[in-house]
Order: sequence, then structure tokens, then C-alpha cells
Amino acid sequence: DNASGVAVLLETARVLSAREWSQTIIFVAFAGEEQNRLGSTYFVTDRMLAGWRFDAMLNNDIVGGRPGIPQSLRLFALGPDGSPPRQLARYVQYVGGMYLPQFPFSLVDAEDRDGRYGDHISFLQSGIPAVRLTESIEDPNRQHNSGDTAEWLDYNYLRQVTQINIAVLGNAAGAPARPVVPSLSPMAEPGAYILTWIPDSSAAGYAISFRPVGSPTYPQFRYVNSSEAGNIAITGLDPAQQYAVSIAGLDGNGRIGLFSPEVLTP
Repeated sequence: DNASGVAVLLETARVLSAREWSQTIIFVAFAGEEQNRLGSTYFVTDRMLAGWRFDAMLNNDIVGGRPGIPQSLRLFALGPDGSPPRQLARYVQYVGGMYLPQFPFSLVDAEDRDGRYGDHISFLQSGIPAVRLTESIEDPNRQHNSGDTAEWLDYNYLRQVTQINIAVLGNAAGAPARPVVPSLSPMAEPGAYILTWIPDSSAAGYAISFRPVGSPTYPQFRYVNSSEAGNIAITGLDPAQQYAVSIAGLDGNGRIGLFSPEVLTP
């Protein structure tokens, strides 16, 4: 089951294993998904009991494409707007869009398709941000039967899915670790705030997102270098608009890490 996802996993692991990374990447092909996710449920439970901390999980399931379907991916991430899986989805969309703008995402406000479930749900149920990546249009007549064979794949489609995974994981694992939620204090001037956090010594700078609440994507970021990080004033925001504020570390090569949890403006 899900040979296309395993192919993406193997090639992504082959490429990324050639370098050292700031964060640890775990590649797993789970067994027992059709038996109530036995493999992923065991893995998450066992690893969390061992003290592991997970920042995010990407589930590539049915990603081989077929000739003629839209060159895009469906990205399943359950809301509301500020939920951890929705925040992870925004990051995947943003990084994927930088590297493969010709291969966009269609965000689906759901854990998975109706009546179906993938291994990312085991992570979601344990409080870990997780999303599912799935081809743009499925053919249910070629799933779980003898007609689901390799000659029906679109290998250019599969290559682009792999490139997206490499780009997202390369940024998340190459940049500084995900920051904790910053502190936000309003200033006397309307639409002005003081943002404070403890900088990571490995960060070359930070991207700061003041996302209007309800916006499905990130706005244009504001940037600070390492010498300015930790205590900055942000001005010129719309005082009538509520914002969800988060930060992400940048490394010296410009890679952008996972964003901190969001804090809302008053």
C-alpha cells in the first residue's frame, strides 16, 4: 500500500542523508494503516514514552499522480485558522511555493478524505502537528486492487512531490530549531508592538510574521538580523486588525525554519 509515498520517502532520504542537518529527520514507512493505523500508533506512543519531541509530521500518501491530472497537491490540514496542523500547512505551502511555484497546493480543511484515514492522524491524536499530502485527483478504481500498477504513474508529477519534500525538510532541518512562542506587548501608538524572545545563537536572523487572523497564508515577512533579534518594536500595523504573530529562525544560507506557535495581538 502506498508505493508512491515510499518511493518519495526513499529518494528524499537518499538526497538529504548526504548532508549534515541541524535537526533530526526520521523517515518511516508504517505498516498496518488499514488495520486502524497499528504501526504509526505504536511508533508515536513508544517514541513519546521514550522522551522524543516531534516538531511536525509529513504524510505522503497516494502521491504518484497520473497523466492529465492537475499539477498540484491536495494538503489536508484541519482548522481552525490558528491550529497547529494549519500552521504547518502554511509553512509547507510557503516553502513549496518558493522552490516549485508551478506545483501549488490546494488546502483541504479536514484531517483526511471522507471516511478515510492516514498515519498522520496518529500524530494529530498525540498533539503533534501533521498534514497529509495527496495527489490532486484520485482514481478510487486504481486503489487496493490489481489495477494499481506503475505504468499509470506520472513520474514527472512524482519527481515534483519529492522535490517539495526535500525543500520543506531541508529548510526545517537546516535552519535553527523552532522557537518558543514570543512575548508581545502593545505600545502607546496604535498598531505598534514590542516583540521579545530569547534568540538562538545559531540564527543569522529571524523572519517575523504578522498574519491577519483569518488569512490562509503568510503575509510578507519582516526580517531582523541576529544583532537586532530578541527585543524589537513593530510599527505601522492596522490597529483595527487582529494579527497572529510568530517567528522563525534563518540560517546563514537563507533557509527558514519552522515558525513558533502564534500569539494574538490584543
